[in-house]
Amino acid sequence: MKKQTKIILFVVIALVIIAAVIYPRLDQRSSNDNSVTSVGAGPGQPSALPVDVVKLKRETLVNQLQVTGSILANESVNLRSEVSGLVTRIAFKEGQYVTKGTPLLYLDDDELQAQYQRLQYTQKLYETQENRQKQLLAREAISQEEYDIALNQYNTIVSDIKLVEAQLAKRIIRAPFNGILGLRQVSEGSVIGTADVITNIVNIDPIKIEFSIPERYANLVKIGSPIYFSNEASDSEFEGTVYAFEPQIDAATRTMMLRAQSPNKDNQFLPGMYVRIRFVLGETENALMVPAESVIPELQGYKVYVVGADNKAEERVVEIGTRTDTQVQIVSGLQEGDLVLATGILQAREGMPLEYTQIN
Repeated sequence: MKKQTKIILFVVIALVIIAAVIYPRLDQRSSNDNSVTSVGAGPGQPSALPVDVVKLKRETLVNQLQVTGSILANESVNLRSEVSGLVTRIAFKEGQYVTKGTPLLYLDDDELQAQYQRLQYTQKLYETQENRQKQLLAREAISQEEYDIALNQYNTIVSDIKLVEAQLAKRIIRAPFNGILGLRQVSEGSVIGTADVITNIVNIDPIKIEFSIPERYANLVKIGSPIYFSNEASDSEFEGTVYAFEPQIDAATRTMMLRAQSPNKDNQFLPGMYVRIRFVLGETENALMVPAESVIPELQGYKVYVVGADNKAEERVVEIGTRTDTQVQIVSGLQEGDLVLATGILQAREGMPLEYTQIN
């Protein structure tokens, strides 16, 4: 037992001696390794920031908006009668194209026709009397007053006839303009009132396109400005022209309402359709454009980073102009040929080395 104890103590003492010799050497090597790493990553030798850049060149800036709108009919009306009456004849077919003035529906007018005929007979009588009184007045056989009474009777009956003629005209419902008729809402033999819809008529050539734009673009709107639109049924673009706009801003939406007009010969667009609109506000020649993400807003304005001398980041204070969906116009602060950072904007600092790749 004593012999085993001596052996264990001998082994423990040997291990302690070995550890005392090896540990200082390991600690020194670790210290040397740490010293080398620190020197390689020191502030005197920063690594280059990889970025993408765009080279500025002058181009044509097309200032346009992407908005949505709706198709409106050029003219649209629900046809109603001005007077109540019995429908005696329907002279149109649903979906028919008609021209202005075409008779569409007739109401019962028997009583008015009888009244009109009686007034015509009375007119002839008063006309004869007026002529006779006029001849007598010329021979001074009657007074001026007697002739004036006869003339007044004649003029009154003429007015009564015109009144009945106007009432008879209201018994015939006519097309107010060229257009396509909708579905019929009445039948022959029914009695209709002034509130009853007979049918609707629409004119869809040309069509109108109604849409809104943000108020900040209100000053750029001009009569005659072009728009380009398409719908879900076709990828083709069609051209229209702005012909009117609301002369005020909608306080609820902060937008301005506009209307454009476009030919619709093939009736491809119908009222109520949804359309995508590309509204051209204007064009600027020789504009310098940078990606929108390159522009950094500051309290005093805007700045961008460019590749400067020795491929180091350089700040430039700029003045911006028109914005598009993806680009911003630079009015001052940059020149054609400058390399503007498009990525790494948040990591870049003045004087930082850059490793750049041109993407345009």
